[in-house]
Amino acid sequence: MRLNRLGMPKYLKHKTLRLKRGDIRVRTRGELTAVVWRDKRDVGMLTNIHDPHSEGNFRDEHRNAIKPAVVADYNRHVGYVDKANRMANIYTASRRTWKWTKKLFFHLLDMTILNSYILLSTCGGKKISHRDFRLTLVREMLARAGHEPRPSRAVGRPALASANISRLDTRHNKHWPGCNPTKRRCRVCSERGVTRTVGSKCVKCDVALCIDRACFSDYHTKDTL
Repeated sequence: MRLNRLGMPKYLKHKTLRLKRGDIRVRTRGELTAVVWRDKRDVGMLTNIHDPHSEGNFRDEHRNAIKPAVVADYNRHVGYVDKANRMANIYTASRRTWKWTKKLFFHLLDMTILNSYILLSTCGGKKISHRDFRLTLVREMLARAGHEPRPSRAVGRPALASANISRLDTRHNKHWPGCNPTKRRCRVCSERGVTRTVGSKCVKCDVALCIDRACFSDYHTKDTL
């Protein structure tokens, strides 16, 4: 955690600390313990599962700083998180912006590209660096974008909405009534809240419709049933 974050004790902030290698400073509030440990730089940790560490200077016989239990447990269980963040931030696509939604989008984009690179590396084959993978990805995206046909702009007056409904197309006169091998519910009656099973249908639409009522003609002539 950052030592200048909101809520941190003023005693543990950079301006007030003058730590030497191996120094440990601890502050506790309730069940939460803040630990600052000096190795090559100041390292801040928050924990609620470790007992408060004693303050002082702790080094081994070689004058190397001794890690507190909270730092050792973090290094043991952090897994791939720190390495993934470091790899994603090297070639990040993020840009400075005031909107947090844009920052989140760029972060998710970076993690998606990194996960793709990791999957490619685990599949075997020719090894490729993270940088070359990103450059190849950009080239492939630009190549695909350059060859995509642009949608042609419609000329003239737009067609009516009913002209795009296939069941209203009567140009070829193929909407003929036929028989169903099994009885099914009439589509028009169902839309109107009536349950009625019939053995007739439209041959072209393959939709069960009543013949003895106006359902067949209504289905092929009305926009809304």
